[in-house]
Amino acid sequence: MSTTDRLSTDNHRYTIAARGLPEHDVPAEKHLPATAQALLDAEYANMSACVRCGLCLTSCPTYVVSGHESEGPRGRIALMRALVEGRVPLTDDLIDREESCLACDACTAVCPAGVHMEPLQVAFRASVEASRDSGVVPKRGLVARVLRAAVFEWLFPSMPRFRAVVWLVWFYRVSGLRTMARALGIVRLLGLRDADDLLPVFGPDFLVPVGQILPTDLPSPDRESVAIFAGCVMSTAFGATAHATVRVLNKAGCDVTCPAGQGCCGALHAHGGDLDGALRLARSVIESFETDGDAPVIVNAAGCGAMMKEYRHLFAADPLWAGRAAAFSARVRDVSEYLVTRELPVMHRLTGGSIVVTYQDACHLAHAQKVTVPPRDLIRQIPGVTLRDLPDKALCCGSAGVYNVTHPEMARTLGDRKAAAISETGATIMVTANPGCHLQMQASLARAGSDVRVMHLVDLIDLALTPESSR
Repeated sequence: MSTTDRLSTDNHRYTIAARGLPEHDVPAEKHLPATAQALLDAEYANMSACVRCGLCLTSCPTYVVSGHESEGPRGRIALMRALVEGRVPLTDDLIDREESCLACDACTAVCPAGVHMEPLQVAFRASVEASRDSGVVPKRGLVARVLRAAVFEWLFPSMPRFRAVVWLVWFYRVSGLRTMARALGIVRLLGLRDADDLLPVFGPDFLVPVGQILPTDLPSPDRESVAIFAGCVMSTAFGATAHATVRVLNKAGCDVTCPAGQGCCGALHAHGGDLDGALRLARSVIESFETDGDAPVIVNAAGCGAMMKEYRHLFAADPLWAGRAAAFSARVRDVSEYLVTRELPVMHRLTGGSIVVTYQDACHLAHAQKVTVPPRDLIRQIPGVTLRDLPDKALCCGSAGVYNVTHPEMARTLGDRKAAAISETGATIMVTANPGCHLQMQASLARAGSDVRVMHLVDLIDLALTPESSR
């Protein structure tokens, strides 16, 4: 259906003037380039399903904070639809409102019409980059272009380079350079205060995938082979958690394969508008796991798991990859989703006796993957642990990939809200299932002066499966 046909049959045109964006004739030079138009056209049915009921508004983190219609799901969809229909031009203001979305999918989880926000945002952000290349909107500044190229084209596609950079970050922390940079005000001068606060505390204990098999030593009759997705951040900055994941899977009676050739899942690229880069990384991941037959692919990072389950959608129109992507996506399991189906050894009490734990739902696990019960069931298996739910548990913590770097003020506000909610529970340990959430809440709790310990779910289970004498 052409744009003209859509406009003539559309009985639901409504005001998009929230904060000053009236409809008007779009000059020819501001028309979306064909590539950008095609990306948005592919999601037109998705955006058109919105019935404007508003049930999504209270679930949207940015709307809850700002109260602006254009910074909520309904307003963003209205703007996006007006753009694809040629009723408004692509402007920096419109881009800012759309890209303030965390793509947390909380709106998707409550939408009665089945609108799926994340693919809309992926398509929109890719269309923005296509429009920059075509001159419809100005190109990014030189510094921004260099940084994007360094991250998207140089760093994340190469795991050896990624590990080298993580080594440098580790050295920056332990050598005193970080302390010096903060004391001299260099970090603040460069506008990197929030990013610096997020740097993880880690040791260079990487999980390097080289096709190794890490066998269980349990003679379990239900012994099973699984493949682990190491990832980029989880295998390096969270290398200890990656090794803990292997240990827990081994104790659950699993032989763990770590396929060679795997790398970044492409989520950062997709959410950053580099769809071609995301697809290249996705193909590489799919290929690296095809040697393992139909073994479950275990993931310990919520964002990566959500992305890899979405491969079937990303490649749906590609006749060469659609089947391979769908087969791969069907194998992907979050580690909690898988472990809850296995019989674990008896867990031990944690040091300190009775402990109050709260669980923070990672958005891409709870909303995108619909996995909420398994992590809680696993925590409840630990003797002496009292699990308390967070107030407003469905609201994003503000991490969202690199959102806390690109939108530090909103991310800080959301992180502080979550830290206050954690304090209300009286918990001494906060458990999460995503590295971004882990770093965001670690920084937010520290800012609040809280001594609540942040742990990945797998680290908590690994600790509980270890006899006290061996800890």
